[in-house]
Amino acid sequence: MAVNIIVPSLGESVTEATVAKWHKKVGEQIKVDEILLELETDKITLEVNAPASGIINEIKFNEGDVVAVGDTLGSLEERGVAEIQKNIKAATNEATKDVKDAQHKQPQITKDQVFSPAASKIASEHNLQNIANTTGKDGRVTKGDVLSAISNPQIESSAISQPHEQLEERIKMTRLRQTIAKRLKDSQNTAAILSTFNEVDMSAVMKCRKDYQDAFKEKHGVKLGFMSFFVKATVVALKEIPAVNAEIDGEYLVYKNYYNIGVAVGTEQGLVVPVVKNADKMNHTDIEKNIVNLGKKAREGKLAMSDMQGGTFSITNGGIYGSLLSTPIINPPQSGILGMHNIVERPIAVSGQVVIRPMMYIALSYDHRVIDGGEAVTFLKRIKEMVETPEKLLFGL
Repeated sequence: MAVNIIVPSLGESVTEATVAKWHKKVGEQIKVDEILLELETDKITLEVNAPASGIINEIKFNEGDVVAVGDTLGSLEERGVAEIQKNIKAATNEATKDVKDAQHKQPQITKDQVFSPAASKIASEHNLQNIANTTGKDGRVTKGDVLSAISNPQIESSAISQPHEQLEERIKMTRLRQTIAKRLKDSQNTAAILSTFNEVDMSAVMKCRKDYQDAFKEKHGVKLGFMSFFVKATVVALKEIPAVNAEIDGEYLVYKNYYNIGVAVGTEQGLVVPVVKNADKMNHTDIEKNIVNLGKKAREGKLAMSDMQGGTFSITNGGIYGSLLSTPIINPPQSGILGMHNIVERPIAVSGQVVIRPMMYIALSYDHRVIDGGEAVTFLKRIKEMVETPEKLLFGL
């Protein structure tokens, strides 16, 4: 019985997707719930699983085609698992037999072949490494053997090297990459983006992690990272400077009294920003677990639409790639984004003495239509203060 493969629901307000990759071809066998293909929307990659066990007998849309919810992607001929396993075993045995037959028929190439002077000269001119069929005594390669190999290039061992340099490669952007490009450009065109900078002495946080990392990981099953300190500090600063947690809606300013922090994650498909919901109600453990879980889902292409929605402010960490300083772009409709950077030991002045400290530059890009310069500077200074004295985060000071 034929079973149709249908484009499933793609999430709220999403009606189209691009066929990113087929994992199966026509004629291939598949088991129920095995991955058939991947669909890419503006925000996520969605796996489509087989609705039944059987044989793929039709594919209607190729990779790169745009499909809508409810479209029929193809069909499969339903068969039982036992029958499929029997067919797979038979196909495997047949393939093994074919390989053995091919190996038996393939001409044997002699290692360390000896060429006659004339044969060596001609072989060198044509970049020939081995000759499958030789006629000389004890396998010696003669001039006639080389000429015969040149006239029969199908023989694998006598293939002539043809170096070729590909100067350009033209690849269509994925739907996600196109969406990223559009949103970033829209952000620049719409918001009055300005950036302010500060630097953070990371000594206290690094000591805290060193002292408690092993115990923290043993008890909670995740590492104690830098990001949880910055998320906690960000929530404190957002509560004190509410304009940074606001957005423009037409003629209105909307101030958010909840704190959903987007944490940018780099994937093979591009940058995505899953959201840690209600971060103000979480401790360090909850935040670290959420970040690990969302990061894993992002890299595996398993983020749900709900994981990406509702953010009020974002944090991006270019430091993991070695970035020393940057001006991150706001993620609309949010009004601000915090940029973390690489930690570098630098000489700084402390109480009149020059000391070496692990320092990080931080940046706040903000929409000047919503946030005044004084508010932006105060916000960043508050984050600096919280991270440099992490005990204040623990005691809510």
